[in-house]
Amino acid sequence: MTLEAILAYVHLLAILTMVVFISSEAALCRVQWLNAAVVERLARVDMVYGIAAGAVLLSGIARTWWGVKGTVWYWTNPLLHLKLGLFAIVGIVSVFPTMRYLRWRKTLRATGAMPSESEIVKTRKLVMIQAHLIALIPLVAVFFARGFGK
Repeated sequence: MTLEAILAYVHLLAILTMVVFISSEAALCRVQWLNAAVVERLARVDMVYGIAAGAVLLSGIARTWWGVKGTVWYWTNPLLHLKLGLFAIVGIVSVFPTMRYLRWRKTLRATGAMPSESEIVKTRKLVMIQAHLIALIPLVAVFFARGFGK
């Protein structure tokens, strides 16, 4: 039972970290606020977001293996697959802002040039899509935890 509580805590902590850092990206990635320091910061914030997302996935998988409900309970429930599907979509969408932040930082360091307004706006839209999709995952999770989908 202690292991279950620790796994749940680690999973929740990783989720909260992920949410904090995607929120930070959304706050920073604005035309009005973007300057050289913010370009550097966005790359670092996105890196922590990615690490937190990895921790969410790994701790979630650990819960299915070592949690008290067992792998059969988790992996036969379609709601787990819905959660993982939403998480995968978020992960796929997140690749584009990550690549842009790295490109912006590389360009900034090499030439001092800032990204265009249209590129910032497009990137922010992708960050907001991620943030909104992430908000749907706990909705599925509360039903999943209460035995729906079986």
